[in-house]
Amino acid sequence: MFKTVMFMLLLTVVGGIGAAGVAVYGLWHYGRDLPEHKVLADYQPPTATRVHAGDGRLIAEFATENRVFVPVSSMPKRVLQAFISAEDKNFYTHFGVDPLALVRAVLTNVRIVLRGGGRPIGASTITQQVAKNFLLTNELSIERKIKEAILALRIERVLSKDRILELYLNEIFLGYRSYGVAAAALNYFDKSLDELSLEEAAYIAALPKAPNNYHPIRRHEAAVTRRNWVIGRMLEEGYITDAEAAEARMKPLTVRPPREPVPVEARYFVEESRRIVAEKVGLSAVNKGGLSIRTTLDSRLQAIARDALRGGLTAYDRRHGYRGPVTRLDLSGAGAASKESDVWFTALLEIEDPPDIAPWRLAVVLATDAKQAEIGLKDGSLGQIPMAELTWAREALADQERGPAVNRPSEVVKVGDVVLVEPVAFGRPAKEGEDPTPYPEGSYGLRQVPEVNGAVVALDPHTGRILAMQGGWSFDDSEFNRATQARRQPGSAIKPFVYLAALEQGYTPATLILDAPFVMDQGPGQKKWKPANFSRKFYGPSPMRVGIERSRNLMTVRLAQAIGMDAVVETVDAFGVAEDMPTHLSMSLGAGETTLLDLTTAYAMLVNGGKRITPTLIDRVQDRNGGAVYRHDARLCEGCVDVAWTGQAPPEPPDPRAQVADPVSAYQVTSMLEGVVLRGTGRRISALGAPLGGKTGTTNESRDTWFIGFAPDLAVGVFVGFDTPRPLGQQPWGGQETGSSVAAPIFKEFMRQTLQEVSAAPFRTPPGVRLVRIDADTGGLATRASERVIQEAFRAGTEPTSASRGLLIDGSTSAAASGGVAGGAPAEAGAVAAPSGGAPTQRGSRGLY
Repeated sequence: MFKTVMFMLLLTVVGGIGAAGVAVYGLWHYGRDLPEHKVLADYQPPTATRVHAGDGRLIAEFATENRVFVPVSSMPKRVLQAFISAEDKNFYTHFGVDPLALVRAVLTNVRIVLRGGGRPIGASTITQQVAKNFLLTNELSIERKIKEAILALRIERVLSKDRILELYLNEIFLGYRSYGVAAAALNYFDKSLDELSLEEAAYIAALPKAPNNYHPIRRHEAAVTRRNWVIGRMLEEGYITDAEAAEARMKPLTVRPPREPVPVEARYFVEESRRIVAEKVGLSAVNKGGLSIRTTLDSRLQAIARDALRGGLTAYDRRHGYRGPVTRLDLSGAGAASKESDVWFTALLEIEDPPDIAPWRLAVVLATDAKQAEIGLKDGSLGQIPMAELTWAREALADQERGPAVNRPSEVVKVGDVVLVEPVAFGRPAKEGEDPTPYPEGSYGLRQVPEVNGAVVALDPHTGRILAMQGGWSFDDSEFNRATQARRQPGSAIKPFVYLAALEQGYTPATLILDAPFVMDQGPGQKKWKPANFSRKFYGPSPMRVGIERSRNLMTVRLAQAIGMDAVVETVDAFGVAEDMPTHLSMSLGAGETTLLDLTTAYAMLVNGGKRITPTLIDRVQDRNGGAVYRHDARLCEGCVDVAWTGQAPPEPPDPRAQVADPVSAYQVTSMLEGVVLRGTGRRISALGAPLGGKTGTTNESRDTWFIGFAPDLAVGVFVGFDTPRPLGQQPWGGQETGSSVAAPIFKEFMRQTLQEVSAAPFRTPPGVRLVRIDADTGGLATRASERVIQEAFRAGTEPTSASRGLLIDGSTSAAASGGVAGGAPAEAGAVAAPSGGAPTQRGSRGLY
């Protein structure tokens, strides 16, 4: 007996040692190649980056996984209790592996096998699920379960229970494109976590095992059963009362998808913002870092900019004819085009809508007569295009020309044509001043997507914050941003900086400049350069202001030659219009290249008094914890933080903006550009009746058209041209298309809708400016005989002192001899007015005069 007992004891010891050896070997064998679990201590789950407009509206999200990270300390207890009840009731007491749950799972799986098979159940704790989700695969095998257990033991040694639970609840996939509990609360119930009811929290806790098996719509009954099971588990664990459980079980399971925010179509702006942030923090941080990007976008101005650009492009496109249908359907079969037929309807449904055409719609022409074209739409409804809505659609010809007038609908559309249409309620009034003519119900206008393209950008001239940016007709059609990526010739839009360079050298807006033929020898074998005014006319001596208001090329070239192209290039470079611009005289007429954003920013620096600004789309970027990653306004303001107000004056933040031009000179150019709107090439904008300035720009053959303008607190730039540069053609009523006819109407429409938010105060006048009434034709003081009188801005000490025609050009007397005016014109041909008074300086036959 004794020997038997000793043998059994020895066998137990040996068996125990052997088992321990096997366990140690197993731990070594399976644990030697495991991933490093300590990385979880600093792990941050991939989280969506959110982009907000300046007014707080969500405008975009960047994510590889739709997740909203929430610290466990901020999660409601009821949510935590629901998951612990459903997934791991002993979570806060076990050491990573739950032996009791493991034994229970083994016994259950044995019964499953004895019954003939089925999917075995697991006994994974939350810690084991973290190990699997973060460090292993979903492979169903004993080896994976062993590795999972080993990793769970290791994780429990380095992470707190709360940290493990936080990783789990923010990482798990819960269906409905939801990673983590916060995203699930939004996607299933349109609620934040703290708004979830008991039954809603229980349903989300029912999902980790198999979200698709408990889909709230496709598998509603199974979903309710599983939810109620979780409620029962919470009751067993003592987290809720019997009454709460009974009430929760009675509630229906109703999902409420998240409300779609009012859309802000700003994808050009958003994509540019994404690029900028990615350059600063890296693409991975943008897509996975859970950043909060607060942009400068003004949602209302962005909508106005988009509508104004699309309206302007459409207006230009309609002036140059109709290019034909989107496609054609074969409706030649008997009855195929009848209103009752399904043939046209089925065929139309198969045609994909062109990108970004709303509120336009696709329709097929079913019949035409003398008064209208009958159409069918994708929703099966019928309508008509009145003849009045087809008269614009003359055949588009080469070189932006168009064919003869339209007399019948059949000259424009044929049966089977698939066209774009837009609902219309009224036609044009029969006579000016009469009310519009109402159309019958179901009337549509013919539309087409423009070939021409363009961009609009609006920014705050004092801070550089970009408030709106529309980089083209449609981001879906082309992601190329014409506001920032298209380098085009600015044409006459460059001229303000030529005149600014002259003003900085002491000339005045009343300085007379000769408008006469100009010829330059370009060297052996080269043609002579002969710039000309747009009108092909010459106007003789004219004040500098007239040169910019009427966009006189010859005056600009003479002025650039007089002050030297080095001065012009220096000014253009200082304002960021273009880098490394050649010192050729043709550059003074806009032969270089720039972008719309750069040019608009330069104009903004004119209106803000000559202070440098850096355009920005981003106000600030914060990480997932609220820490600052980037801030555009990096000024330090002493006395601005933690200060109780006791009646003292508010602190003044420093102004670090560099002065790139004298404030007086900048104001003089601003004043002259205001004259462009009041009397010059931008005068169609004066109908708005607000203090506005700006300048048109048109390049050779009207390949590029611009209007850059501003109010005292808003700068707006517009560019229109074909992506592959080609002439914009002739206007139907005669004359080339120009910045005045193509780009200026877009600016006007934008400002018309914006002016209620823009200051109606006049432009700010800096110290040192004298406003003097002068004769607009002579540049001298105004008299009773003056036909055109304007108020001109002079630097103090340079204003005219007489009503004479300035320093006159008759070739017989000099400025000094005639007692010329300070800053006026020289007295003899071939001389240049001396800056700020004094004797003229000889410049030769190609001087100002």
